[in-house]
Order: sequence, then C-alpha cells, then structure tokens
Amino acid sequence: MVRGPSAVLATLDGLVEELRRVGLPISVAEKVDAAAALAVVDLADREAVKRGLGATLVKNGDHGSMYDTVFDLFFGGPPATPEPTAGLDALDDATVRQLVLESIEAGEESSLRQRGLARVLVDRHAGLEPGQPVAGTYYLYRVMRALDTDALLAGFVERAEQRQPGSTGDELNRRLLVEGLERGISSFRQELEAEIRRRLVADRGAGAVARTLRHQLPEDVDFLTASAEQLRLLGEVLAPLARKLAARIGARRRHARRGSVDFRKTIRGSLSTGGVPVDVHFHKPRPAKPELVVLADISGSVAAFAAFVLQLTYALRSQFARVSSYVFVDGLDDVSELIDKSTGIAEVAAEINRRGLGVWLDGRSDYGNAIDTFWRQHGARLRHRTTVLVFGDARGNYHSPRTEVLGRIAQRAGHVYWLNPEPRAAWDTGDSVIGQYARHCDGVFECRNVRQLEAFVERLA
Repeated sequence: MVRGPSAVLATLDGLVEELRRVGLPISVAEKVDAAAALAVVDLADREAVKRGLGATLVKNGDHGSMYDTVFDLFFGGPPATPEPTAGLDALDDATVRQLVLESIEAGEESSLRQRGLARVLVDRHAGLEPGQPVAGTYYLYRVMRALDTDALLAGFVERAEQRQPGSTGDELNRRLLVEGLERGISSFRQELEAEIRRRLVADRGAGAVARTLRHQLPEDVDFLTASAEQLRLLGEVLAPLARKLAARIGARRRHARRGSVDFRKTIRGSLSTGGVPVDVHFHKPRPAKPELVVLADISGSVAAFAAFVLQLTYALRSQFARVSSYVFVDGLDDVSELIDKSTGIAEVAAEINRRGLGVWLDGRSDYGNAIDTFWRQHGARLRHRTTVLVFGDARGNYHSPRTEVLGRIAQRAGHVYWLNPEPRAAWDTGDSVIGQYARHCDGVFECRNVRQLEAFVERLA
C-alpha cells in the first residue's frame, strides 16, 4: 500500500468523516494525532498504518469491528491472492468446500490459501455485476449459502470421528469441536467480506460502499426496536456499566452524609476555648454498600426494552448489597430470587413468561396499580440507602396513575430515578403520564440506548 502523502491525507479525511457518521467520537485533536501517526509509520506497511490510526482514533474496544470495516474501505482490504490461481479455479465446488474445511482445521486464518478460496467462491456465487447498486450483504449471503456451513459442520464432525473413533460421542468434546469450527467459519466469513468489499470499492468507490455498510454502534441501538442478537451483544457492555453505576450511587451517598459526632475529639478541641465546643468534630462516615430496587415494565409495548433491563439487573447483582427486582404489567411480582438463582438471563426471561409474572387482570399496563402494589407489599423495606430505578414508558392505558404513592416511595428511599425508553418528544402524549411521576423523582431520563444510559450514570456524579 504505497501512496503519496497528499493522497494518504485525503484518504484519512474520508476515513474520519465516515467514522464520525457511524457514531465514533473523533475530535479535531485526535484527527491531528492520526495524521502525525502517518508521518512516523511505513506507508507501505498496511498493518502498521491500521494500528497507528486505530491507536489514535478508536477509544472503545466495542468500536473495533466498525473501525476495521471502514479502514478496509478507505485503505484497501488485505492483499489479494497473488496470481496465478488457475489451480483453484479448475476445482469443483465440492473440492473447494473441502479445502476450506481443511484450512479451518489447520488454523490457517487469513492465509493466502483462504484468500484464494474466498476469491474463487466470490467469483462463482456472489453474482457481482459492475455498475449495479451496491448490496454487499446480499452478495455475502449468496456466497455463504453456496458454501453450506451446515454441510461443513457435518463433514468436520465426521472427519474427527474417523481420526479418533468415539471422540464426538462425549457432549463436551463435541461442543468444543463445533465451537472451534464456528470460530474458523467466522474468520473465513471475514475473508469473504473483505474480498467482496475490495471489488465493490473498485467498482463504486469507498464512499458509496460505506453508505451501504453503515449500521448502529452497539451503544446507539434503540432498545424498543433491537433484535435478539443486538440485545445479546448489548449484554457484553453492561458489566462495566453496572460497576460504574454502583460506584456513582455509592459516591453520592458518601458525599451527602457525614458521620456521628466524635465526642472525644470535640471535647479535646474545646479545651482551647475554655471548654466551649465551638467546633464540632464528626466521625468519618462509613456508609454501607447501597441497596437497589428495580421496577421494570415488561409489557408488550416495551418488550425489547424489558429484555435489556433484565440483562442490566442481572449484571448489577454483585455490585450492590442487595438488588430487589420487580416486574410489572398491570400487577407486580418479585423476581429477585429468580434472578439470583438463575444461570443466565435467558432462563430468567423464559421463567417469567412461563409463570405469566407481572400480570394481574387483563395484562394491559397499569402503572398506578403496580406502584401501589409495590408500596403496600414492599414499601416498608425501603431505607435511606435505597435507590429506586423505574424502567418504563409511563403509559398506563388511562388508568389512575396514583402518583401520590410514588411520592411516598420517594420519601422513604434515598433516591428515585425514572428511565424512559421513549423519545422525549412523545412524553405526556396520549396515555403517557411521565410528567406527573417526574414531580416525585430525583430525575427522569430518556433512555433509548446504552449511550443515553451511560450519560445517566455520568450525571449521578
């Protein structure tokens, strides 16, 4: 990858502009740092350029995949397979699939052979035509369908059994074998994606291809419309966020309180003023680990959001002295023990659905009844060190909101925060009564994605 300095800087401009479009926060100073990095790396060494720019532009590990994709568009993908490749071109599909399987078994990730096999498969099955609208995802789908990963998996297990009879009979061994193949297939899929991108960029230019590949960063995925796979990926960023949330709430309590009077130090200090305790000394406060109460709406209108809240609650368990978790629709149920004893959030969700938890009468949201039920059954447990988090859109189907009950909860608890997954513009429209509840909360926040949840945590400082 050898280019003149001006061409490289122009390409850097396009790279930074596209990264900003997809949501990566890149300041002017960071762009200057990136340009400085290009001045000290070998421009002929593509990997050195990639690492240098990545070190200055990417600050979040979750953004690495997006950076890799955009970098490949603007600075070219991995080197293409050297010609000639007539030997591979002459092979039939079954033999090509067999060679792919062998390369995966051998651990030949990003090897010249894999790149050659990817080129052959794209040639035969992608159906790329110059000048046609860019559709990289569809081209990849066509190649993966021809590759037939299910057949690859079956062949992989069969070969393992032939080499070592009985090795696949044990469930654990079989699972390890399958996971190894799936990792190899994922790596080869990246080779196919890189080959397709190279051809699309050559035909239409990096900018046109970038527009078709844009997708939301994990922290920008809207909870209300997130797919199951997106929600699963979101779970991976919740553990550090849960730790930060616990630390912020704990810090607030430490700053808001002071310890009991230190009589010994106060009397000793009063000797200099004739025994008059002018300056009162206090013991250093030692606030106990904070407690958390989570009230989560799991009605159909916020089903995806509810799945995220359950993931967050699951991650919060070890960060607080006690996490009490409740789910509601028109009724309310305590799921704290269920979450504590479960082996994963999928098990929690399945059990909530099986038992029909949170439903009292008709399963239509009734915030007033749910909040009142919580107060009557569990309000006495609230203490000054308790923080209450309510997750929901505050749409109660025109039932009485019973906002005075939330006021009683706020008086007993240390803090009450409400996180609403709806856009702020939709608040207090139709059957939304979030404005009435807001009067009894320390804060009401729009919480449509992880980025906004992070902003809420930061504001607790």
